[in-house]
Formats: sequence, C-alpha cells, structure tokens
Amino acid sequence: MTNKKNKQRKRPAASSDAAAGNEGSSSPSTDAGDLNRSGQSPEASTSPLSPTTEPAQEDHIALAEKTKERGNVAFKEKRFAEAVELYTSAIDLNPNEPAYLTNRAASYMAMKRFRPALQDCQVALALQSSTLPPPSKTLIRLAKCQLALGSTTRHFRQITQLESHLKTFEKSRADSNWGMARLALDKCFQGIEGEGGEVPADWRLWKTELELARGALEVASGSANDALRLNPNSPDILALRGLILFISGKLPQALQHVQSALRLDPDHPRAQKLRKRVKDIERLKEEGNVLFKQGSLEPAIEKYTEALERIGAADDECKGGYIRATLLSNRATTLLKLERYQEALEDTNVSIELNDSAFKVYRTRARINLGLEAFEEAVRDFKRAIELANTDGLTGPSDVRSLQNELRKAEVALKQSKTKDYYGILGVKRDCTEIEIKKAYRMQSLKHHPDKGGDEEKFKLVVEAHAVLSDPRRRQRYDMGEDDEPSGGDQFNGGFAHMDISELLAQFGGGGGGGGFPSGGFHSGHSHGGGRQRYSQGYPF
Repeated sequence: MTNKKNKQRKRPAASSDAAAGNEGSSSPSTDAGDLNRSGQSPEASTSPLSPTTEPAQEDHIALAEKTKERGNVAFKEKRFAEAVELYTSAIDLNPNEPAYLTNRAASYMAMKRFRPALQDCQVALALQSSTLPPPSKTLIRLAKCQLALGSTTRHFRQITQLESHLKTFEKSRADSNWGMARLALDKCFQGIEGEGGEVPADWRLWKTELELARGALEVASGSANDALRLNPNSPDILALRGLILFISGKLPQALQHVQSALRLDPDHPRAQKLRKRVKDIERLKEEGNVLFKQGSLEPAIEKYTEALERIGAADDECKGGYIRATLLSNRATTLLKLERYQEALEDTNVSIELNDSAFKVYRTRARINLGLEAFEEAVRDFKRAIELANTDGLTGPSDVRSLQNELRKAEVALKQSKTKDYYGILGVKRDCTEIEIKKAYRMQSLKHHPDKGGDEEKFKLVVEAHAVLSDPRRRQRYDMGEDDEPSGGDQFNGGFAHMDISELLAQFGGGGGGGGFPSGGFHSGHSHGGGRQRYSQGYPF
C-alpha cells in the first residue's frame, strides 16, 4: 500500500532528525484495512487516532492541512526541528501532497541537512510530474541540494541559472519594470523548454499577468487561454481568465469563469473579490443606462462615476481596459447632453487611449468637437467613426448613413468657419429657431450700429447673417454648404446700412423712442460708395 512504501522511503530522512521518535512511529493509514493487514495493534501507533475510530478520508486531509499550518508557524519562528516533525505528521496523514514534502525539505535545508532535503524534493517532483507541471520552487530547492552535495551536472547548473532569472523577474515586477520582467521570464521559459521539461503552471500565470500590466490585453487573453487548456481545473487560472474577460467588457462570461473557480475552491480570494466587482459593475452600468434613457442625466453621471471608481485604473489590470473605456464613453455622452464639453472631451480621450476600436466613442468626441467649434477635429473623428463602423459586424447600415450625414454637416461647418459663420455672428446655435434668430439680430445690430459707436463692418455682417438665416430657403442652402444666391438685391444698398436706430427699433415693434434711444436723433450719414461696401472675411466674436 502507499503508506507502507512512503514509510520505507522516509526512514533515512527521519533517522537523521533530532526528533527521531518520528522514525519509529507508525503512520495512520487512510484505510483501516491496511492497518489490520499490517498486523499493527492500536497501541503501536503514536497517532492520537486509533484504527477503530479512523475518520473519513476528508478528515485526514483536513487534519494534515492543520498540521502543515502549525509546521509553517514553527518554520517562521526558526524552530526547524519542530517544523520537520510537524511536516512529517502531515505527510503521514496525506502522503500525496507534494507541498508538505517541499516544506520539510526547506526545514532540512535551513538545518544544513541537504541529503534528506534532496530526497524530499525528489519525491515531491515525482508526485508533481504525474499531475501538474512542477513548480519552480521544487526545482530550485532540488538544485540547491544537489549543488550543496557536490553535484555539478549540466542539468542542475541550468536550474541554478533559472533561479537567477526568477529573482530578476520578481525584482523587475516589484519595480513595475515590465519589459525587464518579461525578458527574465522568457529566459525562464527557454531554460525549461530547452531541457524538454514542462513549464510550471504558476509561470504561465505570471506571463499572463505581465501582459495585463503591459496593457497587451489581447496577448494576455491568448496566454490565459493556453494556460487554461493545459490546466482546465485550476481555480487560479479560471479566476485570472475571468479577470481578463471582465477587463475586456465581457461581464457574463467573466462571471461564468469566476463561478467555475469558486466551485473548485469556494474560498478562493481572487475569485470572491472579482465576483462582487463584476456584479457591482453590471448593476451600476445598467442603472446608469436606464437613467440616461429617462433623461435623468446628473444621476446617470453619478452611476457611471461610481462604476468607474469600482473598476479602477490599476496598471496590473490594463488600467481598467475596455470596460473602463465603455463607462467613460457612456459618461462622456451624458456630459455632452449637458453641454459640459471639456469634461466630456477628457473622458473620450482616455476612453480612446484604452480602446481605439470603438466607433461610438469617436462619434461622441466628434459631436463634442462640434460643440467646441473644433471643426477639423470633428471631421477627422467622424471619418474614423465611419471607418470603424464599416468594419464592425454589429453596426447596421442605418448607423453608417447617420454618421455620413453628420460628417457632411461637420464638413460644411468647417468650410463656413473659414469664411463667414452666420450662426457665430449672431451668437446662436445651429439648431436655433426663427424667433431666436430675430432676437439675436436685434441685440447684435443695436450693439454694433455705427450711430451707437459700433463697428460698421461688424454691423454689415450682422445684417448679412440675418438676411440669410431668416430666409428658410437661403438658410437651408447655407446649412448644406452651398454658395448663397442673394434674393431681392443687396440689402446693404437697399437701406439697412444707413438705417438709423429708431427705424431699426420700429422694425421690431419698438417705436421711435423704444430701447432707450432718442427718436430720429441719430443717422449714419455714411455714403454707399467706395470701400465702405467691402465685406469682412471673418468675425472675431
């Protein structure tokens, strides 16, 4: 049976221990029948458990784990002989757990007893090779024992070099020097694979975590897939894969992986924390979307902000990745509706840094730039949005057509900004009403009227802008970017240029003495000829 073989294998190590009493004691079997067949009486065992009260297999495993923890405490307190004794008891209870053997090996090594440590490492390596790739600490302890005992074989010299690369990796990772960390880990991979060995599972986890920290989300995803294919029942890998899916914005799939990890290990800390985060983000994102659709913009911003704080921007999580980019884009769209252009622009810039392949965020930034009258930037963003929408299999033709219409309007606005912006001259929005145009014209014309000490050139532009925008047909042509064809002659030659303020007020129903100006007392007195009829090519409002 397994226990009998293990006792024979461990006796040389135990005989050299200060606590030699372990060598002569009988290990409790995992099956009561084994003890009966061995002919051993209950009194012959030093275990507090007698064969007649032997617990179930899971009780042995739990007791072994508790004993190991006691051994860990003794080791940390440098009571190495006691640690050896406790690890030995744990091994007797569960001889198939390689961690107990490597822990006992570490205790032996601390006592400069390398031969029994070497034996423990060899047994642990045999157990690990049959199930999982051997962890690096087993290989390193094995190499140290070999070297301490005078072995200079090529194989173990290379393992010692691995230790150096691992130390470089750990230091570089602690310093956030991701390039150096990746180089050191690549050398570790080459050292193992060059000898025909299997790469330890924890190294594959490190590689995936490195790619996340470097911001290479797609590479990290591929690395996690490879690790999961080799170890499909590893809760560590499942939890890390769930994190990558979460960062990628795939919340339902992330939750599935986390739940699979927790089924394997209900107390897994990373999986437990991630499950709560995923559920929180799903809830906050949906609540924000509902509030946005209802027109409750400020509360929507609060929900999106809370979700963003929950996501965070940690380097080792790709600075929040695609899920953070999506939430920033959503908040920017909400800020845009509130005309908080600068805040919205900052959100879209960060969102694009995190994910430059989403057409919606470019569309939002283009609209923000229109609001800021940054027309060249708006045109560029609309073009990029169209390019991405055409390659996005989820985007329908109607979305593309809508973007193309918005692009044309932005191009018209850009063209007009380089000549005369009639909306800007009057100080109104491009979607203003006729009443708003009339009110703006009255305000600007009074402000710039020459009889009030205003600038005649600006006054002419105000009159020209009103003439175009107050005529529905001419305004439509202007909005389409078509060259205007004035109707009814030149209004500057038709009397507006020399209209006095009382006449101007009368046109708006203000009467001769309205608006606080004396009636008929002011007259432009300007001639209609010469250079006075030149149009300004810009408006400096």
